Amino acid sequence: MTTTYDPSDARYLDDADLRAEMTRVFDICQGCRLCFNLCPAFPTLFDVLDTLDGDASRMSPGQQDKVVDECYQCKLCYLKCPYVPPHEWDLDFPRMIARAYAVRNAERSGRVKERLADQFLGRTDLLGMASTAAAPLVNRLTSKPGSFPRQVMERVVGIAAQRLLPPYARQRFSTWFARRTAAIIEDRRRAVAVFPTCFVEYMDPSVGIDLVKVYERNSFSCELPKGVRCCGAPWLHAGDISRLQSAARHNVSVLASEVRAGKDVVVPQPTCAYVMRKDYPRYLAGSASGDRDGAQIAADAELVAEHTFDASEYLLREHRSSGRPLDTTFGPAAPEKVTYHLSCHTRAQSMGYPSRDLLALMGTKVEMVQGCAGIDGTWGYRAENYELAKKVARKLCRSIDASDGDVLCGDCHLANGALLEETGRAPVHPLQLLARAYEIPEEQNPS
Repeated sequence: MTTTYDPSDARYLDDADLRAEMTRVFDICQGCRLCFNLCPAFPTLFDVLDTLDGDASRMSPGQQDKVVDECYQCKLCYLKCPYVPPHEWDLDFPRMIARAYAVRNAERSGRVKERLADQFLGRTDLLGMASTAAAPLVNRLTSKPGSFPRQVMERVVGIAAQRLLPPYARQRFSTWFARRTAAIIEDRRRAVAVFPTCFVEYMDPSVGIDLVKVYERNSFSCELPKGVRCCGAPWLHAGDISRLQSAARHNVSVLASEVRAGKDVVVPQPTCAYVMRKDYPRYLAGSASGDRDGAQIAADAELVAEHTFDASEYLLREHRSSGRPLDTTFGPAAPEKVTYHLSCHTRAQSMGYPSRDLLALMGTKVEMVQGCAGIDGTWGYRAENYELAKKVARKLCRSIDASDGDVLCGDCHLANGALLEETGRAPVHPLQLLARAYEIPEEQNPS
């Protein structure tokens, strides 16, 4: 048995070795059970172990696999588990699950539809470029849950026919950025590099547009690094570690140059920020044991992670610690009450509540609700997880229904789509509320 989460280890993809490690981890988990209410994986694990007198060594491969299938990688284990590294027991549940998916991917043991879903969800840039070019047609075909095109889509690539999908924009964020007239900033603080994420680039450029304008309002100039790609999160969630590493190496090479030029990297989507800050250094660390170029890649990954920030986190940090507070001259559009959803991948970055605190600068009363919306990367889009994902989201939706905010707000585009589907309320990004409070007019994306 090998306690390893390093894909460069020769035993990483050995199924028998993985099974022994899962037995070790599940045995520790059942003796603790602090994580009983985090996600469906743990109640399933504990129910099985209760029928086996707590003996994890008696779990069948099928029982182990069910636990793997029900983990949606919220990362909240890191906040609750007392045995995460550097503890002597070295328990890293999310990376063990990632290893299990990597073994499946290497053995091609998943069902054909699951593998097609992996490819469909993983090729975000290719799909995004094609879909924005034909946005009116694509949106017409995919926007209605349960429609015939969506049923065909579920049968072919495994994306749940009933899941509400985010529409594609006709104009990409990078196109807007290239055509815009940059604000003249007389007393510039510094420049930042905006990592737009696939969601902003292809689906909701308005978030990126408002980010840029709010940053410029506060004397930050914004630059868009050329050549960045999808962060690679869909490949990681599918267990395709080599493709994740390829995306990570590419983005790190681009962004490290930006950091060395004196810029920090700001990201408006928590899942992508998490991958860049936490997973890039972990999954590129093995490069350091190779040649000189590999060691440089590993060092660059650490450098980029150190200088990558959530977009709200960065603004709040500057407001509190730079000696130069943000502009707090807000107009009447600032809402009186906001219901703010704190997403799992925001919590997992252990950065406090920057969006909530930014909204409070407007004089807004912020009611914060926590809980998983049941998407978490690509998990909730898959047909086999759809009903369980809706069940996961119910508690959060009850909290939202009980709140009295004038506006529903959330950082996570993934979660926001699920919340729109479940509650009928369209959440907005915190920086968009800030932009409206600054009386920055909303730009309409051309159709």
